Amino acid sequence: MKRQILLSALLGLSLIGTAFADDLDDIKKRGVLVVGVTSDPPFAQLNTKTQSYTGYDVDFAIAIARQLGVKPVIKDITTADRIPKLQAKEVDILVAEMTKTAERAKLIDFSHGYFVTGQKFIVRKGKAMAIEDLTHAKIGTIAGSTSEKQLQQEMPAAKIKLYPEADNGFAALQKGEIDAFSTDEPILAALHNKMPNKAEYEIPNLAISLEVYGIGVRKGEKRLMDEVNKTIVGMEQTGEAAKIFERWFGPSSQIPLLRLFKINAK
Repeated sequence: MKRQILLSALLGLSLIGTAFADDLDDIKKRGVLVVGVTSDPPFAQLNTKTQSYTGYDVDFAIAIARQLGVKPVIKDITTADRIPKLQAKEVDILVAEMTKTAERAKLIDFSHGYFVTGQKFIVRKGKAMAIEDLTHAKIGTIAGSTSEKQLQQEMPAAKIKLYPEADNGFAALQKGEIDAFSTDEPILAALHNKMPNKAEYEIPNLAISLEVYGIGVRKGEKRLMDEVNKTIVGMEQTGEAAKIFERWFGPSSQIPLLRLFKINAK
């Protein structure tokens, strides 16, 4: 009986000891923050010469790691793998152009928004002057993305074709397999800029949604989330966030966009 009581006591102490351990402790102990990104310039892209990643999301990842006092390790993952990789603890956080949705918030926790954009279309010039022009069109988008769900909801009569990444959809568009490709405007603009025949295509001013990107952490990791939010709000207050936007989306960038948002705790 004494042995059983002692074992129970030891187990109790063990449980108490681990109850306070969380992702933030593990990250600081390792000295490394593993950040999942998706390779969609200008959010993240691999520099083949230096074998390092750069981009809007990467700059935020580096800033968060700096706040935690650890080294950032960037891990490229697909759009569909973002939540599974986070849940499987293959990455610590997601800074991966990920739209905050109620459905996703059931699976992971999101930071305050750090980027705001809209879902648009790329088409052959003159193909679409209004949303109604695409009502029955063949429209491609990224499988498992919010763009897919938004198209299904807003354009139920369209024939939606799914692709693993935006590059695949752009290739299909140029082959004439689809009439349009739809995703967030910065991704469209970046890929449009790289098209050899880009003069033949355009991104009309037709948006079907407003997308707010958040940084993802595992459910219940409040201390880590607090650090993430403190970092990005602080970056807004110091002007660092605006400078990062200017670097990747400013007038002299390849994808000039207006910054119509601020990062705040609301």
